[in-house]
Amino acid sequence: MHYVDFGGRPGGPTFVLVHGLGGSHLNWELFAPLLTPTGRVLAVDLPGFGLSEPGERPATVPANVRVLESFVRRVADGPVVLVGNSMGGMISILLAVRAPELVSGLVLLDPALPLPLRASGPREAVVGGAFLTYALPGVGERLMRGRHRRLGPRELVHATLRLCGLDPAALPPELVARSVALVERRADVAGMDRAFLSASRSLAWVLTFARPYRAAMSSVTVPVLLVHGDRDRLVPVAAARDAARRNRGWRYVELPGVGHVPQLQVPDRLAALVTGWLAATRS
Repeated sequence: MHYVDFGGRPGGPTFVLVHGLGGSHLNWELFAPLLTPTGRVLAVDLPGFGLSEPGERPATVPANVRVLESFVRRVADGPVVLVGNSMGGMISILLAVRAPELVSGLVLLDPALPLPLRASGPREAVVGGAFLTYALPGVGERLMRGRHRRLGPRELVHATLRLCGLDPAALPPELVARSVALVERRADVAGMDRAFLSASRSLAWVLTFARPYRAAMSSVTVPVLLVHGDRDRLVPVAAARDAARRNRGWRYVELPGVGHVPQLQVPDRLAALVTGWLAATRS
């Protein structure tokens, strides 16, 4: 399993950064260095993503919870502060319930959340429906093959960034170039598309049959900071507002004008939020 150790202040907390569906350690390149004055920072690539080859391992949400648990025990030497974006937020929540002794705090950045029943509007239906088609057996495979044929690595990266609410031109060119190089490298690794589709289907299952997931959220005992961009097209802000209402002990911060990956869009503002929240929870 590939991970990046950004280093950090000795004696401080250890942060473990967990990317979302289709993401990698590169999602944290702008944000992770801003946490190193506070503590050690580790960014993982879940199996089948980034530079972690899938092998024969499943890429489902429950399997990734177990992988993350093993990583925290063997490498991070928990307890740790888990920072999860999108699917990584869901995985972090489930690990905090499964092994609470390994987690001292949760930072959830636009995590994958079920929609409240009355909040599904036209925009959410269009974007969510397009995303969930990847979860359909056979359909997802055809969509991925067609997408790879139509788009080269650079346009794949740009399209993904735009879907997440980011202008590729607003990011450092070297980060975009490294993201394109990673896509090119992944194209030669067997099982990467299978891992993406497996994770998509598992994620869709958890969100569709959401009662156990909501119960898990209400069972979290560690401090939680939930941060959500109000321009998120993948996880609508209504889902975050609903989660905050259901879990009154969580601190909720809504970022105006921000999309699905605040760690890339507003890393400085986000780092200040996280470090301020952490200091308040420990005072």
